[in-house]
Amino acid sequence: MKKAVNGPSGDPRGAVDKALEVLAMLARPGRPHRLADLAQACALPKPTTHRMLQTFAEAGFAVSAGSGRYDVGPRLLGLSAAALSGNQAIRPVLADLRRRTGHTVHYAVRHADRAVYVEKLEPDQAYRLNTRPGGEVPLHCTGVGRAMLSKLPAGEVAALLDGPPLRALTSKTLTDPAAIRRELATVDTLGYVVDDEQHEQHVRCVAAPVVAGDGSVVGAVSVSGLTFTLQPDSFATLGPLVAEAANRLSATLGGAPVHLVSDED
Repeated sequence: MKKAVNGPSGDPRGAVDKALEVLAMLARPGRPHRLADLAQACALPKPTTHRMLQTFAEAGFAVSAGSGRYDVGPRLLGLSAAALSGNQAIRPVLADLRRRTGHTVHYAVRHADRAVYVEKLEPDQAYRLNTRPGGEVPLHCTGVGRAMLSKLPAGEVAALLDGPPLRALTSKTLTDPAAIRRELATVDTLGYVVDDEQHEQHVRCVAAPVVAGDGSVVGAVSVSGLTFTLQPDSFATLGPLVAEAANRLSATLGGAPVHLVSDED
């Protein structure tokens, strides 16, 4: 099939090729991205890249993050969620984690300073957690959010934690950046992080990060339950199971495993 030639520049890429390249660069780690960086990475003029981003924004595939920066939009995240739900390599891992723990399992991705749930598997139980695919929660006080924070570059963590005062959602929410960083460090030693009613009263969560082949974080997996079903003394049992699931998901993306603590450590 012949490729279209776009104008006198001789660039063999057609308009669709260029648009897809910009969209792919927009979704890369380090978001939000500067317009100038996107244009340079895609070898396109800034005005052309800007027009594409405006078109993406109108369709919900991109959003302006201010200061000439752009991020992925809600429609693109929705498509990602739909793709993940049908991913035969990922869903069985989540289903197995639900079976082994008996708790609700979530998979989430990062969008700016929020975590977006893209998958939720519930066990057969009398209660339902108030979460849904597409729902957004803060990074600083949720299990999935802090799991992703733990693998972000220090500069991005600083931008997310050291800006305006963080909001407390319960009496247990940590809002001191130093205290949050201490909790993030537990992922390096344990392989998982705990949310003990920091986001929502009467709800506990154990989460672990999922990383890509280049070491960048692409999401987080968690198990959650009401406090009367998920006791603190179960963290040490659930944590390694969640971390193991995260490692299996990372492997499907060509990523390196997150450290798991064993009896020999």
